[in-house]
Amino acid sequence: MRDRQVSRSARRAREFEAFAAGAAGRLLHAATLLTAEAPHANPRARRLLTLALAHTYARWDRLHGEDPYDCARQYLATRFARATWHRYAAFGHARPDPRSPLAALTAQERLILVLRLYEGVAEEQAAALLGLPRERVHTICDRATATLLHPARPTGPRTAGRKVVPS
Repeated sequence: MRDRQVSRSARRAREFEAFAAGAAGRLLHAATLLTAEAPHANPRARRLLTLALAHTYARWDRLHGEDPYDCARQYLATRFARATWHRYAAFGHARPDPRSPLAALTAQERLILVLRLYEGVAEEQAAALLGLPRERVHTICDRATATLLHPARPTGPRTAGRKVVPS
């Protein structure tokens, strides 16, 4: 009996290690996009990844055919949403890195854009995960995409196209 438990625990650990080795890079990239940190300096994204993997490991035996990547991604997204939208954790008070391609977006826009475009989550699934109407997810995703494709021009005096005539 004891040998079976040890064998089962070792198999569980190997299975999870294989999953984590394959999924951690993509999950970290998604978390980095969510937090809008620089890829080489992303402590909040790494913390999100660690929490998502720990949650998935804790549920590993109860997944029963569910996709572990989906479980980890859902936890990552909901943890990020709770932390930023409700300001209960340190994630919400940090400013995005201005070098991040998603820095111009709000946390909610980043979350929906990452789920929809980077992760390929269907609009209905993203809406259910976030507790929002499908139409709202669609609108936010469209607005975020437009913001990225057509960034606002910086305000200030226009100097482009003017010739400076020496006196």
